[in-house]
Amino acid sequence: MTHGSVDRERIQAAVRELLAAIGQNPDSPELAATPARVADSYAEFFSGVGVDVSSILAESVPVGSQTGELVLLRDIELRSMCEHHLLPFRGVCHIAYRPKSRVVGLGALPRLVDALAHRPQIQERLTEQIADALADALDPEGVLVVIDAAHGCVSDRGVRQSSATTVTVASRGSLSDPTARGDVMALIGGSRP
Repeated sequence: MTHGSVDRERIQAAVRELLAAIGQNPDSPELAATPARVADSYAEFFSGVGVDVSSILAESVPVGSQTGELVLLRDIELRSMCEHHLLPFRGVCHIAYRPKSRVVGLGALPRLVDALAHRPQIQERLTEQIADALADALDPEGVLVVIDAAHGCVSDRGVRQSSATTVTVASRGSLSDPTARGDVMALIGGSRP
């Protein structure tokens, strides 16, 4: 049975095969429910597959000369799955934009991040996709997106660097200018109320 874009029955069959491939009995009492649990998890992890993100930003508000200089939403929590190893990466996303004539409700920004993060992803592309979606939907003067995340493929396998994080940056328009970008980066890293 397919739920959204995730075929849970196929996932369960694949997990049963994976368990057998690592030498485990998928019918053992300890593992019998694992395929269904993984299918439920994957339905959540990949709930952004097929979501039209332009619809998330469609309800923008015209503001004319009342736009202000900058909109910045810091510390949007994100969780995604690395497409290379299907291991999670977690962190925060900071989104800034300089409005031209339209703004979007602040709640749309975390929904945008969630929809794009809940797909097989790499952090570099995710950062660019968020910036592109905002630039396309709002036509702002500038956009800056910064993601700081820890990756399971770095902390739990291979080099096993449990404290390492990756920072990616995407900028558009006026926020591509190094001085303007530096000012926003200072706000992102600044003190919290």
